[in-house]
Amino acid sequence: MKTFVTRTVTALFFVAIMLGGILWNELSFFLLFFLINFFALQEYFRLVRQIDAEYSEVSAWHRYGVLVAGCAMMMAVTDQHFAGCGVSLGEIGWVMAFIFILLLPLGEILMSRNFSLKTIGYSLLGLLYVTAPLSLIVDLRLYEGGVVPGWHTIVHRGYGYLIPLLLIIFIWINDTMAYIVGSLIGRTPFFPSISPKKTIEGTVGGMVLAITAAGVFGYFWGDQWLHWPHWIGLACIAALFGTAGDLLESRLKRLAGIKDSGSIMPGHGGFLDRFDSLLVAAPFAWIYARLFIA
Repeated sequence: MKTFVTRTVTALFFVAIMLGGILWNELSFFLLFFLINFFALQEYFRLVRQIDAEYSEVSAWHRYGVLVAGCAMMMAVTDQHFAGCGVSLGEIGWVMAFIFILLLPLGEILMSRNFSLKTIGYSLLGLLYVTAPLSLIVDLRLYEGGVVPGWHTIVHRGYGYLIPLLLIIFIWINDTMAYIVGSLIGRTPFFPSISPKKTIEGTVGGMVLAITAAGVFGYFWGDQWLHWPHWIGLACIAALFGTAGDLLESRLKRLAGIKDSGSIMPGHGGFLDRFDSLLVAAPFAWIYARLFIA
């Protein structure tokens, strides 16, 4: 009972923070995902240290430099949106990212006891796996491309919060429905070597229900904000690539021999546990939005 109460309170707090950050304004949206990137990167590095002990021997310059580079990349994607005193946050981010990514190999050669291109590869992979997708989510929020007819009723320019919010909602629906369907009728294991509790029935059921819910709601009520076929398109991305993201993180945790990527959210694990699906789905949603919506 205590565990259930803890999970419920944490979930309500988590939802409140997410909705507040996403819906308040552009700055709150950026700060929300900036913090997610900061903590998720650290959890990724912790996973890598569990998988390969050699990564534990990297220098402090390497360890903190990669973290700063990841934060700088998040700042860089904001471009000219947050500016003051003649310089924007995006310009500062570009300079910082360039400096740290350029100097990271040099610092590793000079300061590390055992220089290895493999450890640099692990770090760059972390930026690709965690920071790049979250940066694309921020870019979707701040993008000032052509406004789709009808969107002016919700946002005044670009995509606004709508596409990131829908993507997150569809991922949540897919995960929830997959769990419910799997609990009720799940019999056939789906990648048992990676995620023993996940079943084919639950996975397919979650995808079908998420896409169906998106199509029905988009057709009858959501078309005034976004043409209803795009609701289905985003739901397909959330279901397919979100599931792939969940399996990918489960694989990393299995290699590391741990259950959760972190413990910052009682009863729900860490940031990677909560956003693993979004990390893989976000790049495909960004591509879809740029090609078919704008």
